[in-house]
Amino acid sequence: MSIVQEAVQAVMKKAVALAPDAWMPGGKPDPLIARKSGLIGAPVSRLDGPLKVQGQARFAAEFPMEDMLYAALVYSTVPRGRIATLDTAAARAAPGVALVMSHENAPRLKPMPLFMSKDKAAGGDDLPVMQDDQVHWNGQPIAVVLAQTQEEADHAASLVRATYETAPATTSIAAAKANGTKPGVFQGEPLKMEIGDAEAALAAAPHRVDVTYTTPRQNHNAIELHAATLAWKGDELVIHDASQGVAHMAWSMAEIFGIDEKQVHVTSPYVGGGFGGKTLWRHHVLAAAASRIAGRPVRIMLTREGVYRVVGGRTDTEQRVAIGAQADGRFDALIHTGVVTMTEHNNMPEPFILPARSAYAAGSFKLDVEVATLDMVANTFMRAPGEAVGTFALESAIDELADAMKMDPIELRIRNEPEKDPTTGTPFSSRHIVQAYRAGAERFGWNHRSATPGTRREGEWLVGMGCATATYPYYRMPGGAARITLTKDGHAKVEIAAHEMGMGTATAQTQVIAERLGLAMDQVKFCHGDSRFPGVVLAGGSQQSAAIGSAVMAAQHALVTELLKLCGKDSPLHGLKPDDVAGRDGGLGKIGEAGRFDSYAAMLARAGRDELVVEASAPLPLEVQHWSMHSHGAMFCEVRVNEVTGETRVSRFLGSFDCGRILNAKTAASQFRGGIIMGLGLALMEETQFDERNGRIMNASFSDYHVPVHMDVPEIDVMWTDIPDPHSPMGARGVGEIGITGVGAAVANAVFNACGKRVRALPITLDKLMGG
Repeated sequence: MSIVQEAVQAVMKKAVALAPDAWMPGGKPDPLIARKSGLIGAPVSRLDGPLKVQGQARFAAEFPMEDMLYAALVYSTVPRGRIATLDTAAARAAPGVALVMSHENAPRLKPMPLFMSKDKAAGGDDLPVMQDDQVHWNGQPIAVVLAQTQEEADHAASLVRATYETAPATTSIAAAKANGTKPGVFQGEPLKMEIGDAEAALAAAPHRVDVTYTTPRQNHNAIELHAATLAWKGDELVIHDASQGVAHMAWSMAEIFGIDEKQVHVTSPYVGGGFGGKTLWRHHVLAAAASRIAGRPVRIMLTREGVYRVVGGRTDTEQRVAIGAQADGRFDALIHTGVVTMTEHNNMPEPFILPARSAYAAGSFKLDVEVATLDMVANTFMRAPGEAVGTFALESAIDELADAMKMDPIELRIRNEPEKDPTTGTPFSSRHIVQAYRAGAERFGWNHRSATPGTRREGEWLVGMGCATATYPYYRMPGGAARITLTKDGHAKVEIAAHEMGMGTATAQTQVIAERLGLAMDQVKFCHGDSRFPGVVLAGGSQQSAAIGSAVMAAQHALVTELLKLCGKDSPLHGLKPDDVAGRDGGLGKIGEAGRFDSYAAMLARAGRDELVVEASAPLPLEVQHWSMHSHGAMFCEVRVNEVTGETRVSRFLGSFDCGRILNAKTAASQFRGGIIMGLGLALMEETQFDERNGRIMNASFSDYHVPVHMDVPEIDVMWTDIPDPHSPMGARGVGEIGITGVGAAVANAVFNACGKRVRALPITLDKLMGG
């Protein structure tokens, strides 16, 4: 971004911040907020549940295609260099093999458009895809085998032999830092901010902590492996994908193959977990290129090891947190700085400073993320990027300060509760974290916590409690649009290029749409997961519900406008404006006047219409610059640490959330619990083992990369304030990513309270608790 562009952007941000509330999206609260009963918030079971348990929900690797071939990849074994020789003769001669594709015979392709470089760009990196003999990381695909069966493809891939001319590679953090760092940039904005002289304020503060925390690489491990079933139909490419962004995928693949966006049709009706990893990666491009050469449909499904080789995860971090405080606990200085690693070919530095921007008031701030460059697979978004690991460091440091000052950790946090956003000065749209803390502490039994570590014992188990603040921003990305089709029988179909990844989107949105239109749920059909539907909606950043909600609001307004145009003098609604009416009882009624009502069926029948179709786009998301908008949570953890073996067991966990209005109590509770479980993995076991000698990920399987299983997960209790945010669609804020934030620190703080040992490097493993 040029200096001029930065200046213009800064002026526009200031103008939006100072504009009257009424000019903003959300300046007038969504009318649904006023409805205190009905479908919104009801614990409705997922509509797709029966389809999934009956095996009728078709995932990406389950679409049948006639004469289909199966793909297998061959991966490089060096971190940097060039392919000197590539012997594919044995593979080509193997049974069932139809094609072996490498840089020697691949079609000419453009690089993947790097994610966030354009509105619809979805690529994990911007390197050429099998266009030359260059190797950029250990695990880069160097050949694709197509065969009649998956077993034949896998066997033939094992027969490919490669030799390399290696080049110097940077594969250790120490070497990367020695080469120099560069400023981190996230979503087009620098990850650096200074307000006042925080170092001087820290030095002058009567109480302070200054500590370094580290977190390791972590890998995506969605239960559904990355997969696609695709075919060329003439010049049209049809892709059945496991995708978080069908519109992004269609545009990006069109760019790569040099065709029109309308020639790529992407469907993704069901996704078995995404978490930021299911965007565009090399396996999509390679399968499509190989399919074009072979002239046959192709199915590609990465193995679990293949996911580690091709799909990036969370990068490692080294974080310094320093806090200076007065005797009453109020912060004079808040410093959160550090280094992350990344490749030259992507732009996803882990933005760990984001929580520190808004969570606490302080007299001065120093926030900074620097980037060191490694030769490795490009990292990417992973559930709550930045916040998941940033809250570990920030919330652990606050606990350390509370212990040093002999203050209750909750009271120290509340004492530094800001009245407005502490770094931007904008007002909070809605913030009730103190209420969440008070209610959660009472329910969890925080008053039974001993302030002195190591004093509560059950046999050889030491028992402790810890807490931490969870926080994640409210996002709503541009591009939301929706199409509503209303039929003469009073049914509505809503189409939007959104996604169902197991979180209950289709169910919650059906509830909201039914409530908004005044229909029963069985009269509403919510259609998603198709690039030919309206909208450019990414299922990421916990923003999809807001994006869908805002788009449907716009489409409903357009629908009501058209319906009122159809109302002649014989209609009870004649002469009314869209803001005068609301959906109820299968039609529209005048607000505050029960007698003035007309059914959708009657309105269409009088007009001689079988259906009415409208499409509309959501307004730009200016509300995120006008208000400081965040989901929050108070996380409470109880652990048991065995003083003999060092084993740590989480025995209880409670998340008390402030996320605005909850759309579906059942699916939201599941999202909160799922995030907390992923946070337990982050805290206690997840770690990508990266061999710094050769840049290879060594634990690319569930045997060696550990994630929580049933026996690792305790009773998890969740609760929420359910206070609507007056400035967001439906009064709701995101629930998908908030659950993982704060968990790492809550566990680490509970471990300290149990045994007196402070672990500052995740994961909290036995070796870090044994010994003196």
